[in-house]
Amino acid sequence: MASSLLLPTASHIAALSSLHIHGFSTSRIQQQQPRFLRTTRVPLFHNAATPSFQEGRSNNASSKAAAARGGDDDDDDVDEAAAAALKQLESTSNSVLDFAAANFLPIALVTGVAIGLTFPQPGQLMQQWGVSKWTTSAIFVISGLTLSTGDVAKAAKAWPAVLFGLVSILFITPLMAVPVLRLNLVPRELVTGLAIFCCVPTTLTSGISLTQLAGANTALALALTVTSNLLGIFTMPYMLSALVGHGSGVSLPAGPLLKALVEILLIPLLIGKFIREIFNVQDFVDKRKQKLSFLSIFLLSLVPWMQTSCSRTMLLQLELTQLLAAIAIGICIHAVFLAWNAIVMMYLPAYGGVMVDDQTSAARAVIIVASQKTFPVVVAVVSKLGGAIGETGLLVLPCITYHLTQIMLDSMLVNFWLNYSKANKFSTS
Repeated sequence: MASSLLLPTASHIAALSSLHIHGFSTSRIQQQQPRFLRTTRVPLFHNAATPSFQEGRSNNASSKAAAARGGDDDDDDVDEAAAAALKQLESTSNSVLDFAAANFLPIALVTGVAIGLTFPQPGQLMQQWGVSKWTTSAIFVISGLTLSTGDVAKAAKAWPAVLFGLVSILFITPLMAVPVLRLNLVPRELVTGLAIFCCVPTTLTSGISLTQLAGANTALALALTVTSNLLGIFTMPYMLSALVGHGSGVSLPAGPLLKALVEILLIPLLIGKFIREIFNVQDFVDKRKQKLSFLSIFLLSLVPWMQTSCSRTMLLQLELTQLLAAIAIGICIHAVFLAWNAIVMMYLPAYGGVMVDDQTSAARAVIIVASQKTFPVVVAVVSKLGGAIGETGLLVLPCITYHLTQIMLDSMLVNFWLNYSKANKFSTS
């Protein structure tokens, strides 16, 4: 009975059908029903509730455009991030290249020694072929090509400073070889190499570069460099024979050594200078001065590479404490040179007579140039001696460390001068 009340029966369906047939609609029946039983039919797609087909297409296009704009924004973000990363990489690489360019000499020398110790066979072969002699000569050809002597005459007014600088470089600082040879280091080549280094002239480029960086008298530094290296070819053999040879108990005849230095150093230097002046290549060379400097340093690094390769067995047996002692001795030697030249230039008028305003500039040039020693000449001397006073690799090793430390110490001194000058300008302003 209850189910018949809830579910329509066949008689109910027939009755509804007969009503429809006789013209009665279900809507009228609904109108006659109570309000709570009436149903409201809502179309499936009503305009107020759902968009039309055109509106759907429009909204779909808008959605796609928005999505495209969002994708473009994402692409822009990716591009900006990539550009920032590339810029950072470029900045880092430029910093690395600048550091390598500024420190190419120590990097090349240390690399040459490291390769010689690791892979000795190629260096030994190059040494047997006599390549070291030709690389040294090529270095001085490049020095002659880049040697501009036009400013040397400007230093003539500072003749007292030039004269003292030459005497200090060629005759006074070599005397340091005597106490150095009395030191006890094992192997003996460590002190012998330092003693040889005391007897050579000043650096070919480092002294001038540091003088220019310090804002000192560059013309005076150039005059001292050129003159001392030319005269040193003739004075150095006798100083080596008298000081190093006698102190080491080895005969070093000055005549053959002088002949070798003329052949290896002077003639290539004059050839380079001749090419510069006669063929009028000054502008061409001066525009490529940095590249030629890198080439000269590269050739210079080949020499310790070859000599280290030949002396690898003995170098590996070298005690670290002895090497550190040799480095410390080299630092002390250079500190003595700096102190000696600084004390004299404090009281010596650079231009004769009375002190002038350029006294400080001239004094700083003399202090730097007269305190440094050149490594290529040591290489030429050691190569010519041919093991007469020890293994060439062991003789060169303390000279390499000395050369690096003197550049570091002089760079610190130049930085101190620059800061001191800035402080004085700030206090007076």
